[in-house]
Amino acid sequence: MKFEKTKETLNQLVADLSQFSVVIHQTHWYMRGPEFLTLHPMMDDFMDEIDAQLDVISERLITLDGAPYSTLQEFADHTGIKDEIGTYDRTIPERMAKLVEGYRYLADLYQEGIEISGEEGDDSTQDIFIAFKTDIEKKIWMVQAKLGYAPEIDPEHSVHH
Repeated sequence: MKFEKTKETLNQLVADLSQFSVVIHQTHWYMRGPEFLTLHPMMDDFMDEIDAQLDVISERLITLDGAPYSTLQEFADHTGIKDEIGTYDRTIPERMAKLVEGYRYLADLYQEGIEISGEEGDDSTQDIFIAFKTDIEKKIWMVQAKLGYAPEIDPEHSVHH
Protein backbone atom coordinates (compact mmCIF):
# COMPACT_ATOMS: atom_id res chain seq x y z
CA MET A 1 0.00 0.00 0.00
CA LYS A 2 1.35 3.36 -1.07
CA PHE A 3 0.26 5.44 1.94
CA GLU A 4 0.37 2.81 4.70
CA LYS A 5 2.25 4.86 7.33
CA THR A 6 0.23 7.97 6.52
CA LYS A 7 -2.97 5.99 7.10
CA GLU A 8 -1.62 4.69 10.41
CA THR A 9 -0.90 8.27 11.49
CA LEU A 10 -4.37 9.38 10.37
CA ASN A 11 -5.96 6.63 12.47
CA GLN A 12 -3.76 7.50 15.44
CA LEU A 13 -5.11 11.03 15.12
CA VAL A 14 -8.68 9.67 15.01
CA ALA A 15 -8.10 8.05 18.41
CA ASP A 16 -6.24 11.02 19.87
CA LEU A 17 -8.58 13.75 18.63
CA SER A 18 -11.54 11.75 19.95
CA GLN A 19 -9.87 11.38 23.33
CA PHE A 20 -8.75 15.02 23.48
CA SER A 21 -12.29 16.20 22.77
CA VAL A 22 -13.35 14.26 25.87
CA VAL A 23 -10.53 15.84 27.89
CA ILE A 24 -11.74 19.30 26.85
CA HIS A 25 -15.32 18.31 27.67
CA GLN A 26 -14.23 17.23 31.14
CA THR A 27 -12.55 20.63 31.59
CA HIS A 28 -15.83 22.24 30.50
CA TRP A 29 -17.82 20.28 33.09
CA TYR A 30 -15.43 20.34 36.06
CA MET A 31 -14.24 23.93 35.83
CA ARG A 32 -14.81 26.18 38.85
CA GLY A 33 -13.43 29.58 39.65
CA PRO A 34 -13.60 33.29 38.91
CA GLU A 35 -13.03 32.82 35.16
CA PHE A 36 -15.77 30.22 34.77
CA LEU A 37 -18.22 32.42 32.84
CA THR A 38 -15.56 33.25 30.24
CA LEU A 39 -13.79 29.90 29.97
CA HIS A 40 -16.79 27.54 30.18
CA PRO A 41 -18.24 28.61 26.80
CA MET A 42 -14.74 28.89 25.34
CA MET A 43 -14.34 25.14 25.89
CA ASP A 44 -17.24 24.61 23.47
CA ASP A 45 -15.19 26.43 20.81
CA PHE A 46 -12.11 24.35 21.65
CA MET A 47 -14.15 21.14 21.29
CA ASP A 48 -15.69 22.32 18.03
CA GLU A 49 -12.23 22.90 16.55
CA ILE A 50 -10.96 19.46 17.60
CA ASP A 51 -14.16 17.76 16.40
CA ALA A 52 -13.85 19.53 13.02
CA GLN A 53 -10.25 18.30 12.71
CA LEU A 54 -11.43 14.79 13.61
CA ASP A 55 -13.98 14.84 10.81
CA VAL A 56 -11.46 15.98 8.19
CA ILE A 57 -8.85 13.46 9.39
CA SER A 58 -11.36 10.58 9.41
CA GLU A 59 -12.69 11.46 5.97
CA ARG A 60 -9.16 11.72 4.56
CA LEU A 61 -8.43 8.24 5.93
CA ILE A 62 -11.58 6.88 4.27
CA THR A 63 -10.60 8.64 1.02
CA LEU A 64 -7.30 6.69 1.12
CA ASP A 65 -9.27 3.40 1.49
CA GLY A 66 -8.65 3.29 5.23
CA ALA A 67 -10.99 2.43 8.08
CA PRO A 68 -11.07 4.94 10.97
CA TYR A 69 -11.50 3.80 14.53
CA SER A 70 -15.13 4.37 15.42
CA THR A 71 -15.79 2.91 18.86
CA LEU A 72 -15.03 4.19 22.34
CA GLN A 73 -13.03 0.99 22.95
CA GLU A 74 -10.87 1.58 19.88
CA PHE A 75 -10.24 5.19 20.89
CA ALA A 76 -9.28 4.08 24.42
CA ASP A 77 -7.07 1.25 23.17
CA HIS A 78 -5.12 3.41 20.72
CA THR A 79 -4.91 6.94 22.15
CA GLY A 80 -1.70 8.31 23.60
CA ILE A 81 -3.65 10.86 25.67
CA LYS A 82 -4.37 9.57 29.16
CA ASP A 83 -7.68 9.57 31.01
CA GLU A 84 -8.11 11.21 34.39
CA ILE A 85 -11.14 10.85 36.60
CA GLY A 86 -12.97 14.17 36.86
CA THR A 87 -12.46 16.16 40.04
CA TYR A 88 -13.40 19.62 41.22
CA ASP A 89 -10.05 19.91 43.05
CA ARG A 90 -8.08 21.16 40.05
CA THR A 91 -7.63 24.89 39.62
CA ILE A 92 -8.39 26.59 36.32
CA PRO A 93 -4.64 27.14 35.63
CA GLU A 94 -4.04 23.41 36.25
CA ARG A 95 -6.84 22.56 33.83
CA MET A 96 -5.46 24.93 31.19
CA ALA A 97 -1.95 23.46 31.61
CA LYS A 98 -3.44 20.00 31.03
CA LEU A 99 -4.95 21.26 27.78
CA VAL A 100 -1.58 22.68 26.68
CA GLU A 101 -0.08 19.26 27.30
CA GLY A 102 -2.69 17.66 25.01
CA TYR A 103 -2.24 20.31 22.35
CA ARG A 104 1.54 19.80 22.41
CA TYR A 105 1.02 16.05 21.97
CA LEU A 106 -1.20 16.71 18.94
CA ALA A 107 1.28 19.21 17.45
CA ASP A 108 4.02 16.58 17.71
CA LEU A 109 1.79 13.95 16.11
CA TYR A 110 0.89 16.33 13.28
CA GLN A 111 4.63 16.98 12.78
CA GLU A 112 5.23 13.24 12.57
CA GLY A 113 2.41 13.04 10.04
CA ILE A 114 3.93 15.87 7.99
CA GLU A 115 7.20 13.95 7.75
CA ILE A 116 5.58 10.56 7.01
CA SER A 117 3.14 11.86 4.40
CA GLY A 118 6.03 13.75 2.79
CA GLU A 119 8.12 10.57 2.60
CA GLU A 120 5.18 8.67 1.10
CA GLY A 121 4.41 11.45 -1.38
CA ASP A 122 0.89 12.20 -0.12
CA ASP A 123 0.86 15.97 -0.63
CA SER A 124 -2.86 16.32 0.09
CA THR A 125 -2.66 14.70 3.52
CA GLN A 126 0.54 16.58 4.26
CA ASP A 127 -1.30 19.83 3.51
CA ILE A 128 -4.00 18.88 6.04
CA PHE A 129 -1.38 18.02 8.66
CA ILE A 130 0.47 21.31 8.11
CA ALA A 131 -2.70 23.40 8.42
CA PHE A 132 -3.90 21.62 11.56
CA LYS A 133 -0.47 21.80 13.20
CA THR A 134 -0.51 25.54 12.56
CA ASP A 135 -3.97 25.82 14.18
CA ILE A 136 -2.85 23.76 17.19
CA GLU A 137 0.29 25.87 17.66
CA LYS A 138 -1.84 29.01 17.70
CA LYS A 139 -4.01 27.44 20.41
CA ILE A 140 -0.87 26.61 22.43
CA TRP A 141 0.20 30.26 22.16
CA MET A 142 -3.20 31.51 23.32
CA VAL A 143 -3.58 29.16 26.28
CA GLN A 144 0.04 29.71 27.33
CA ALA A 145 -0.53 33.49 27.16
CA LYS A 146 -3.60 33.08 29.38
CA LEU A 147 -1.31 31.28 31.86
CA GLY A 148 1.30 34.07 31.61
CA TYR A 149 3.85 32.11 29.57
CA ALA A 150 5.47 32.30 26.17
CA PRO A 151 4.20 29.72 23.66
CA GLU A 152 7.44 27.71 23.88
CA ILE A 153 6.86 26.34 20.37
CA ASP A 154 10.54 27.05 19.64
CA PRO A 155 12.00 26.28 23.10
CA GLU A 156 15.49 27.60 22.35
CA HIS A 157 14.09 31.12 21.95
CA SER A 158 11.45 31.19 24.63
CA VAL A 159 11.46 32.59 28.09
CA HIS A 160 8.97 31.68 30.76
CA HIS A 161 7.55 35.16 31.32
